[in-house]
Amino acid sequence: MTGSSVLRRYVAAVAEAHAELTRLDQASGDGDFGDNLRAGLERVARELDATGSTGHGFEVAGRVFLDEVGGTSGPLFGLLFSEIARALDHDPATGWAEGTAAGLAAIRRVGEAEPGDRTLLDALAPASAELARPGEGAFRRAARAAAAGAHATATMRARQGRASYVGARALGVPDPGAMGIALLFWCLAAVQDPPAPPSPLAHPT
Repeated sequence: MTGSSVLRRYVAAVAEAHAELTRLDQASGDGDFGDNLRAGLERVARELDATGSTGHGFEVAGRVFLDEVGGTSGPLFGLLFSEIARALDHDPATGWAEGTAAGLAAIRRVGEAEPGDRTLLDALAPASAELARPGEGAFRRAARAAAAGAHATATMRARQGRASYVGARALGVPDPGAMGIALLFWCLAAVQDPPAPPSPLAHPT
């Protein structure tokens, strides 16, 4: 199914982007975001392989990230994956848009952050808005919006999370969590609505 294909693509994309995600997090956090995201996705892939799952796989991703992945971002990604899983189970046709919107609402509620705070919401919120907008090319539009939102965080002073403690030191580089979200939507576009736009990592930082 396409959900599993999205996750597999995401596993590979994050592995390739690991060094860059680490570099971004070293400027604004503990430097472990790349490690945590890559390790969590590798666990998801191993479990899908072991169970021979033919489903979308996001229920596995949600559980792994909520229960096993450390750092601030692990549970937040877990919430997003879990909401996408529920929505895809309910209606595959509308599940991506509904799951992304529900994940956005859950992360805002739990993380007490808003777009503009230099967090993953700055990529997730515009992606969600594009998926909700009617018309062709929604996945490509969402991928572009997520990438633009992620890169816009380079000009923001963090008001939430670890980056809020380092002040101006984080200016000039995008938020790693936002970039991780941008990579997810780039993979979604590559699978659901090819050809995907350029990778968010191709943008100058």
